[in-house]
Amino acid sequence: VAVHPEDSRYNDLVGTELELPLTGRTIPVIADEYVDSEFGSGCVKITPAHDFNDYDIGKRHGLELINVLDVDARLNDNAPSDYRGLDRFEARKRIVEDLQAQGLLEKTEDHKLMIPRGDRSHAVVEPYLTDQWYVKIAPLAKPAIEAVEDGRIEFVPANWSKTYFDWMHRIEDWCISRQLWWGHRIPAWYDPDGNIHVGASEEDARRRSGLGPDVELRQDEDVLDTWFSSALWPFSTLGWPDKTEYLERFYPGSVLVTGFDIIFFWVARMIMMGLKFMGDVPFRTVYIHGLIRDGHGQKMSKSKGNVLDPIDLIDGIDLEHLIEKRTTGLMQPQMAPAIEKLTRQEFPKGIPPFGTDALRFTFAALATTGRDIRFDLGRIEGNRNFCNKLWNAARFVLMQTEGKDVRAAAAPNVIDRWITSRLNRMIAEVEEHFGDYRLDLAAQALYEFIWNEYCDWYLEFAKATLQAAGEEEHATTRNTLLTVLETCLRTLHPIMPFITEEIWQRVKEPLEMDGSSIMLEPFPESGPIDDSAEEDVDWARNVIQGIRRIRSELNLAPGKPLDVRFQGGDASDRERQDRFAGVLAQLGRIQSASWIDDDADTGQCAVALVGELKVLIPLLGLVDVEEELSRLGKQLERENAELRKSEGKLANQRFVDNAPEAVVEQERQRLQTHRANVENLHAQIQQLESLRD
Repeated sequence: VAVHPEDSRYNDLVGTELELPLTGRTIPVIADEYVDSEFGSGCVKITPAHDFNDYDIGKRHGLELINVLDVDARLNDNAPSDYRGLDRFEARKRIVEDLQAQGLLEKTEDHKLMIPRGDRSHAVVEPYLTDQWYVKIAPLAKPAIEAVEDGRIEFVPANWSKTYFDWMHRIEDWCISRQLWWGHRIPAWYDPDGNIHVGASEEDARRRSGLGPDVELRQDEDVLDTWFSSALWPFSTLGWPDKTEYLERFYPGSVLVTGFDIIFFWVARMIMMGLKFMGDVPFRTVYIHGLIRDGHGQKMSKSKGNVLDPIDLIDGIDLEHLIEKRTTGLMQPQMAPAIEKLTRQEFPKGIPPFGTDALRFTFAALATTGRDIRFDLGRIEGNRNFCNKLWNAARFVLMQTEGKDVRAAAAPNVIDRWITSRLNRMIAEVEEHFGDYRLDLAAQALYEFIWNEYCDWYLEFAKATLQAAGEEEHATTRNTLLTVLETCLRTLHPIMPFITEEIWQRVKEPLEMDGSSIMLEPFPESGPIDDSAEEDVDWARNVIQGIRRIRSELNLAPGKPLDVRFQGGDASDRERQDRFAGVLAQLGRIQSASWIDDDADTGQCAVALVGELKVLIPLLGLVDVEEELSRLGKQLERENAELRKSEGKLANQRFVDNAPEAVVEQERQRLQTHRANVENLHAQIQQLESLRD
């Protein structure tokens, strides 16, 4: 029994012996600062064999370690005879009854405490004294700490090295034996006298100990901790302990990619083992990625039923099969109804097929360094659309180039120079982001260029060029269409290997390339940047975007021809308007364009600004003012109603505190959208009302 050394109530008892009821044994009274004298009686019964804290106290005071449980958590022969063989829970009830019957129980009180439970079975875990194998860890940890301190190993992001150091400086000897059904057997054998013989095999153990074949040996039934076996992975897979060609060539590795949750379990132990057995670190860089969580921010786990099989995302799965897959073989069958309900809510129509490339691109786009990934099917759907966009762009390019001359016959025009310059910027960005392990930024740069600049803009520009220019200019544009597409495919290939290979096999033919596979082609290198071409084409894009925005705001048909006026600006604006007149007319659906004086009245015109230049569209006769005002008024009423609804939700503190974080964040984004829509509608109404004057 332990008491606090400064507890005056029990000073005279320290060092004496007490009788332990029901056992016939005596135990000492000891003083230890671990005891909280304010809690309960201030006296604590110490059981060194069945409590971790008590074990430490027992070591400090040299207490006897008495194990009273067997492997099934029943009381063994060290317990009084009346309780032997009883389950622990039944024994506790019987002991309380017997204490009460003997008048030894003063009172009982409810006490809430943390009880360790198995993460799968949820059974109460009892500390249990056993013999285990340990690795003395301090001599291994010291050089492993130094390897990160002196820069031989770098963590990306760097802040994860703090986690590594925190664990390594507090490290304790490593228990490497496990009582599991499978794994690498402990290489130790016992003779009939209990002596231990260690070797790479039984024959090796006999040789090392000088035992003859007549001595019966029994191998230890325990297996090695999985992380011990895994710690040997960087070199054991390459033929170690033999000095193989692979070991010489591939050890140490370059980069380890892993999650932060196993920095200590795996990363640190690989470093220790590599330094011990190979004399060098196993890798130079440790790239730490986040964990994948579901749409509500919960960690994915089988017990929660929120795990998604990548194959189901790739090939698709209907609702009933998804429910069956999630609820079959549960460790806790009682969870099946809740998991089925959750599945029906989240996937009412099942999961459509998204394809491998869309899934890979989604993971890359979400892989912000060290941060957890909140998984959302909407992101995969968007990236499946990206695959479709790329495929359709390739079809258009091949249709435009099939059977035609694709050799550049003339100097590239400004639009061809622009897309080539933007391509070079994208390649440089992607290469930099790959080098910094920012897969998310690399994916974003690829997406922005391929979707927005190449597909949405350059293909439209190219259509105008192919309709208006001469054959030499056509050949040059066709060459640019193909070469930029082919370069995009090689840049995108590490993230989207399948669709890029499929398209590349078609694109290589008109370019007369001999390669057998895109994966054997070199990664693109960035070239020069053409700032002048980028500025010119950006000007044209801004003009077209301004005209399209006015169309959208006024609800005008995309194909309706417009009269456009230009006002202000400088000589460069006039020169660019003249040079891009054909492109502007086609992409902006302009039937006439003219310049007006700087002081001319523009009160009845819709305006888009491009720097100091005003792009004007006369509204008189273009729209029915009253009808349009009525439409916008009704739309404004709906937006205001949604705005008030969203504001009310977020003003409700119970909603903010209790709703899932993802739902609250979605509502905040909805609020911002409604506010922007209301502001935009007010501006449109004000502009139309000016036409009444």
